Amino acid sequence: MDKTVEAFVVGQEYLLDARLVKYDAIASIAHAKMLAKIGILTQKEAKELIRALNEIIKLDEQGKFKISQEQEDVHTAIENFLTEELEDVGKKIHTGRSRNDQVLVALRLYYMDNLKELIRLAKLFIKNADAFSSKYGSIILPGYTHTRKAMPSSIKLWTGAFIESMEDNIKILEFSLVLIDQSPLGTGAGYGSPISLDREFTAKELGFVRVQNNPIYTQLSRGKFEATLLHAMCQVMLDLNKIATDLIIFSMPEFGYYELPQSFTTGSSMMPHKKNPDFLERLRASYHIVAAQEALIHNLAGNLPTGYNLDTSLTKEPIMKGFDITEQSLGIAALLFTKLKVNKESCKKAMTKELYATAMAYKLVESGVPFREAYKKVSAEFK
Repeated sequence: MDKTVEAFVVGQEYLLDARLVKYDAIASIAHAKMLAKIGILTQKEAKELIRALNEIIKLDEQGKFKISQEQEDVHTAIENFLTEELEDVGKKIHTGRSRNDQVLVALRLYYMDNLKELIRLAKLFIKNADAFSSKYGSIILPGYTHTRKAMPSSIKLWTGAFIESMEDNIKILEFSLVLIDQSPLGTGAGYGSPISLDREFTAKELGFVRVQNNPIYTQLSRGKFEATLLHAMCQVMLDLNKIATDLIIFSMPEFGYYELPQSFTTGSSMMPHKKNPDFLERLRASYHIVAAQEALIHNLAGNLPTGYNLDTSLTKEPIMKGFDITEQSLGIAALLFTKLKVNKESCKKAMTKELYATAMAYKLVESGVPFREAYKKVSAEFK
């Protein structure tokens, strides 16, 4: 291939695939065992392949397994390594496989690990937020609607909202985990294999709960599943976006309800007094980046005919970017709740009379005054 064309077609694939070396090797080990089970490989050949694949995993852990642009992707790099090491035995590993089902299974294993990490971080967030609430929860502060004082709120009420929401987010992440927990290995290029493979065996070896049966659907699910995962991440990031916005506003000296840890703030290159909430601004903006990745996936997957199309290879970068940003953001938000402080005096000072207007109206209602009349009577006091 012309080098300029090759660079365009391969793009960032070979660099992104560095994350998939371990997963592709693990899937190849399961495939080698299955090929031995159905008589394509001898037990000796399978053992040689498994030994070499475990060597690849060790090299990858040490940062010594490299993928070149000429190899295009992790699958070719691994097959080339096996062929160099084992000659004809290495050439047998691709029997019954296509790079299409190889990438699907490697990505599913990668997704499952990252989803479990997100669930772990979400639970840590809840734990730390709950501890923060236990420490400061009794403090009352204004609640706002339309960015104007509305009714009394509390630190417990504010924190509890995000705890409950994160509990729902975990359910969405867990559903996503259930959705992708199906093995595509053995579906080839999307139309199955001419030889009879034991797909149940490889699914069990890899820890999948079930097999994804229809080979065409395995290809259709690429993009569809990634969009679902990114949607789950967007739910997490939306909460973090709102937390960041609240803390940016209410840690301003003009409010002073919250006090950001100094170690989380940055200075100005010009103004010596500044303590900027840069990390919160980045956290707020990061939601939009993850949301953009979801939109990108939908656009890449749309309008494609049934069967594999190279367009779907471009879904790798958005999903990996989404995981990176969400994991990092959730981790720093969980850490923040261990350092964040509440200024009780500032909160108390802000509890002005109008916050109790609704309670005043209902006090009249309890004495028999119709609500609308009570509403007008109290309203007149604040004009």
